[in-house]
Amino acid sequence: MIWLLFAFLTALFESLKDVTSKRGLQHFDEYIIAASLILFQLPFLLPLLLIIDYPELGNRFWYALGTGTVLNVIAIIFYIKAIKVSDLSITVPIVNFTPLFLLITSPIILGEFPTLPGYIGILLIVAGSYVLNIKSRSGGIFGPVRALFSEQGPRYMIVTAFIWSITANVDKIGVQNSSPVFWSIMIVISLSVCMAVLILITSRNKVREIPYNIRTLFPIGLFGALTLIAQMTAISMTLVAYVISIKRLSTALSVFWGYIIFKEEGIGERIAGVLIMIIGVFFILFS
Repeated sequence: MIWLLFAFLTALFESLKDVTSKRGLQHFDEYIIAASLILFQLPFLLPLLLIIDYPELGNRFWYALGTGTVLNVIAIIFYIKAIKVSDLSITVPIVNFTPLFLLITSPIILGEFPTLPGYIGILLIVAGSYVLNIKSRSGGIFGPVRALFSEQGPRYMIVTAFIWSITANVDKIGVQNSSPVFWSIMIVISLSVCMAVLILITSRNKVREIPYNIRTLFPIGLFGALTLIAQMTAISMTLVAYVISIKRLSTALSVFWGYIIFKEEGIGERIAGVLIMIIGVFFILFS
């Protein structure tokens, strides 16, 4: 069950990454934060090349690296567009459908099928994370879903969620054809090149501000790197759908951090979502 520890660490580091990213958005636009999330992982990951054992690369490694890079860049762009054109309360819940899409993409791409308790656990975590992110001003429990038919932001986010359900499987192919740490390093290097070009095109005037705000952006890269390594290690041990579902617990942790750090209100009304997610984890555990 060591995979469960790494899956929980993925959720923890992901939530801390969200906290540091939220702080960063007070100083930079979305493109700079998205690029920093990738670029500032390099100082933490590149030194590992000096100490790790280099794996023998499988036949599908370069295919996975190219596919993963292209799809992740597209997903990042759609994610940025989603949070830019629509309210967070109707866009963020949509991204939690990724584990649901994995129930389709993982059997097709990897031939992975959860057990019946596993299916129930995944569905409960998706439902819980969705409820957790619902706010009254989003139009009720089905507000984000209805917004899929009326607003562009949720439609961008559903595309992001679906692409991430594919890239999670591609990550496992990359790990199987190398190693968790080596794959993490190589995908970040590849994405960094693409994101550097993206910010030079979209936010060139603000790039010069980055060196003066290293203390703000550096933690984003640190927790991003830790999330990546923990996730890749976990998916090398078990089904991708299980890991990504438990990763969604980061939304519950983010609510806690928001209450403690940012003094956000409404934590009481989100308890139901947290409890549903915890029940879902137990179903996965017993699967």
